[in-house]
Amino acid sequence: MDVVGKDGLDSTHVLAFRRKLTHWYREHARELPWRGVHDPYKTWVSEVMLQQTRVAAVLEHYDRFLKLFPTIIALALAPEDEVLAAWSGLGYYRRARMLHKAAQFVVKELAGKIPGQSDELRKLPGVGEYTCAAIASIAFGESIAVVDGNVERVLLRVTGRAEEATAAGKAFIRVQAGLLVPHKRVAHHSNAAGDHNQGMMELGATVCLPRGPLCLGCPVYDLCATKGEHVTAPKGKQRSQTVAYLLETRKDGARTEVLLERRGDESSLMPGMLELPMLPLDAVEEREPILRVRHSITNTNYYVEIYTAPGMGDKKLRAAIPAARETLSWAGVGRLKELPLTGLARKVLMRMDLMGVAGPESPEMMRDEVRKALRE
Repeated sequence: MDVVGKDGLDSTHVLAFRRKLTHWYREHARELPWRGVHDPYKTWVSEVMLQQTRVAAVLEHYDRFLKLFPTIIALALAPEDEVLAAWSGLGYYRRARMLHKAAQFVVKELAGKIPGQSDELRKLPGVGEYTCAAIASIAFGESIAVVDGNVERVLLRVTGRAEEATAAGKAFIRVQAGLLVPHKRVAHHSNAAGDHNQGMMELGATVCLPRGPLCLGCPVYDLCATKGEHVTAPKGKQRSQTVAYLLETRKDGARTEVLLERRGDESSLMPGMLELPMLPLDAVEEREPILRVRHSITNTNYYVEIYTAPGMGDKKLRAAIPAARETLSWAGVGRLKELPLTGLARKVLMRMDLMGVAGPESPEMMRDEVRKALRE
């Protein structure tokens, strides 16, 4: 069979591609907890979590999040701080906030029923083109294409089309993805469209990798115009920045507490989250950090230095904290896992063995602990 050309897929290519992908996905799909479920709410949660986040990280949070908020009503009724605490470690916290707002909208305005069509889902707060298509196809079987970075890479390589950050380039990808999605009238099982979209994303995530694609394991290798040689556009240059934080602990009876700072609600990055207090670099010029870590957020690499002082603390370091006093509070280490910590704070506290105390076992106990910590 001829390979696909730069002009895109014809009807012969579409049928062959679809058949090969479907067979491969049935045989090789990873077993993931959000696959094979028949609850659109659970599909929604998984798709929001998976945006710009590794599957391994989502696996650590998905089941626990659903134990805390098993239904869309439970999520809608929960305070935002509890939602952020359950999300802590996944990053991109705006996703959690918008998921929470959308759940409240569905409960208040739609009697708790999630819309089953992509055009209606698109009207919900924070639900973009990708999310509405994923929910509509996977949860409701709508014949609509889901396009993420993995799908785009597969289609660019198969067609041999150069990557273009233009309206024409994006339109080409949408058209090709749309051609491949099975229509209900030709579907051989209940959710051909949803399985196809998951198969496309799975192919990009596990075989058609950004670097070193595993072409010998690709089900559509004989259709591919590039055979893995396609070169994507270079990413923007990463910036770097050095930052310093204070790690201060104290004893309150039998328990150990750590000093935390709450980011302002007006902050453009992770508003309302808890982190270690930041220090000006000139305050630590002649000091040696107890820990150095690197942490990346979007296009910036942060070289992080953590400082502390022996004994009961250092007044000079505490006085150097630029944060307002009312934003600082002490939290017991036994509750750290359940607080809305920034990813960096969580990483540092884990490195310092302050996250090892097991949290409460039941969701009800967990919520009580979170509320208590946030009041302090």
